[in-house]
Amino acid sequence: MTTILAQGSSGVGNPALNIAIFVAFVVITMGIVIRASRTTKKASDFYTGGGQFTGPQNGFAIAGDYLSAASFLGIAGAIAVYGYDGFLYSIGFLVAWLVALLLVAEMLRNTGRFTMADVLSFRLKQRPVRMAAALSTLVVSLFYLLAQMAGAGGLVALLLDIHDKAGQAIVVAVVGVLMIVYVLVGGMKGTTYVQMVKAVLLIAGAGVMFVLVLFAVRGNFSQLLSDAQNMVTNSTNEAVAGRDVLAPGAKYGLTSMSQLDFISLGIALVLGTAGLPHVLMRFYTVPTAKEARRSVTWAIGLIGAFYLFTLVLGYGAARMVGPDKILAAPGKENAAAPLLAFELGGTLFLSIISAVAFATILAVVAGLAITASASFAHDIYASVIKRGNATEEQQVKVSRITVVVIGVAAIVLGILAMGQNIAFLVALAFAVAASANLPTLLYSLFWKNFNTTGALWSIYGGLISCLVLIVFSPAVSGATSSMFPDSDFSWFPLSNPGIVSIPLAFLLGIAGTYVGRRKLEDPAKQAEMEVRSLTGVGVEKAVAH
Repeated sequence: MTTILAQGSSGVGNPALNIAIFVAFVVITMGIVIRASRTTKKASDFYTGGGQFTGPQNGFAIAGDYLSAASFLGIAGAIAVYGYDGFLYSIGFLVAWLVALLLVAEMLRNTGRFTMADVLSFRLKQRPVRMAAALSTLVVSLFYLLAQMAGAGGLVALLLDIHDKAGQAIVVAVVGVLMIVYVLVGGMKGTTYVQMVKAVLLIAGAGVMFVLVLFAVRGNFSQLLSDAQNMVTNSTNEAVAGRDVLAPGAKYGLTSMSQLDFISLGIALVLGTAGLPHVLMRFYTVPTAKEARRSVTWAIGLIGAFYLFTLVLGYGAARMVGPDKILAAPGKENAAAPLLAFELGGTLFLSIISAVAFATILAVVAGLAITASASFAHDIYASVIKRGNATEEQQVKVSRITVVVIGVAAIVLGILAMGQNIAFLVALAFAVAASANLPTLLYSLFWKNFNTTGALWSIYGGLISCLVLIVFSPAVSGATSSMFPDSDFSWFPLSNPGIVSIPLAFLLGIAGTYVGRRKLEDPAKQAEMEVRSLTGVGVEKAVAH
């Protein structure tokens, strides 16, 4: 039996047991998906589960969709190694839900039907706006999907003791195939049930670890912090030794540029969540706007509890495992939570937590795949190519084909991206969502003079500026942590472009609106959208016309 690593040359726990528990989870959830497929008959069933989920059910599903492997493994590892600066990620991800609750959830549910483009094109020109919104959705979903798939390959080295690229590539392919099967068979209903199960397992697993860590220090949180700081101070790693993990600056430093970089990342995280297509789509799975509000409230409670757990888990890993073992493990910071699970409960507990980590990836990629496929089938195929003349059966058929194409693309790109800077891909997804989607969404809902030109300038301007700045940033080249560390073509100094691309997208929306002000939109549609978004009157009607 392979035991906990010290030199980074082997995995942790028992790989066979890890696989067995994961297979058991797959079998159980596949049964749930097959049962859900029996009631998936119409396009609304496939895309939104027929809008039949309650607020609490959807809240659990949102938590399952939002809490990715990066949240569980990445944040706990960041806190274990960087302390205070690592916990700021938890704060940013949680605060973001207040934006979604206050500005987006209810009005989006009242105005749209299947996708974000339904809202953006409600009172604007259908074809150009739907095309722009769908392209933005596909870009965000693909990069988020790519990060999850590549992350799956990276976790394999630690959890299943697979070190060669071929073995990790096989695992990426398995995750992709399972994702395709889940979505094809169960649609949104099956995906939602998988996400609900995964949310319960993830939060429960983190909660048990939280209790065990506090039990180890007899409930003395101050002692936990003190012991964690001592382990970091006495580290043999020169980059870590002497680091103050109880104060700001361990990760982002105290220079003006590093602080500006963190502000930029924070803006992208806080505003990006309200523009993530796979999160926005979840608001359509409930029957009323009231249930949409309830679902976000439940999600905030569940996600908030989880992120509070990560504070104790991170410092617990620093105290009980130590930064030296964490950084020596395959996956480095990502190994903190599994290594802590091994210390707390041995091989069996580690296997369970490992299975939960894989389940987390599986649930998130399924949600992303169905969002991307719905956007292509509903917005591009039905509304742009077929000009609104496609039947529901045709839309669902195209959506299923799109799932397979997206799944294959994600497998290939995920294999190619193994070993690359995955955090960059996640940050890009949030930055694109905050730059291209959120400004246009807010203007459509709250500015009556907003027009098609403004929408196109905002979406394309935010999307292009974000992608260009990322490509020429230290996240891609010019640094040891870059995707291409041996090259240097960066001229933009920040790793995340949010502080530039997000305000630019808002300004472009205003400028485009005034440039295109002579092309007046239908005032009746604007009035209908305002009444419907605020009251929900007419929400049962189809929005495509």
